Amino acid sequence: MADGTTEAHRLESSAGEPAAVAGFASGVWVVVKREMGAYFDSPIAYIYATVFLVLSSTTFMNSFFLDSIVDMSAYFDMLPFLLIPFVPAMTMRTWAEEHAQHTFELLMTLPLRSLQVVLGKYAAALLFYLLILAGTAPIVIMLAWLGSPDMGLIFSSYLGALFLGAFFLSFGLFLSGLTHNQIVAFVLATLMGFAFVVSGHEKVVAVLDGLSPSWQLGTWLFESLSVMPHYESFTRGVLGLGSALYFLLMIGFFVWMNDVTLRRNRY
Repeated sequence: MADGTTEAHRLESSAGEPAAVAGFASGVWVVVKREMGAYFDSPIAYIYATVFLVLSSTTFMNSFFLDSIVDMSAYFDMLPFLLIPFVPAMTMRTWAEEHAQHTFELLMTLPLRSLQVVLGKYAAALLFYLLILAGTAPIVIMLAWLGSPDMGLIFSSYLGALFLGAFFLSFGLFLSGLTHNQIVAFVLATLMGFAFVVSGHEKVVAVLDGLSPSWQLGTWLFESLSVMPHYESFTRGVLGLGSALYFLLMIGFFVWMNDVTLRRNRY
């Protein structure tokens, strides 16, 4: 009898797990739809997308006509520097605007866990970024029409661009949750993005190592924290587990910190 009861509880528990996962996912999706509506109900999303695509495509075309090489290396080389101001401009309103418009308290009354709200906002921002990144598809089509680009390298580079944007979004949302002021959120995220990118530049590494030869601060930052070595491995066509793990861990860390901040403000 006891064995039968235990088995019944086990079956009930295992049957409830998919329902719990589905319920969690549906809660995240509610927030995603809310955020995507906020993006596209105003001209801000269209302005962001247009400015980014025009600026990045124009810069690439200038380099393309000068070098006359049928690949997208120039585009992906400049992408981290374009994302430094662009992603903070996307994320600065995410939480700061909720506080400024006094909708944060209303959002917190929804029957959702804080992690669902965080993941919903993050997923919406990531989806918006993917839509903008997809807007560069005409460049790939043009290169394929003009010659025979290395499509494997282009795929790997786009995967790196996805990881890079996802990483920038994660700390952008986290920093937006720390302040009620959008400008402060923008400045903080821009500075952090700048630090993660510039610390991977060989001249910056050399200068920092020169300032502290015994500490080798520049080399330590390059090897431990900088995003560039990991992003550049993708743009070279190397799909390394270590680089993917770096991005996943860093994204997970900032999403978790965003959840911690939200729960602190909630209670």
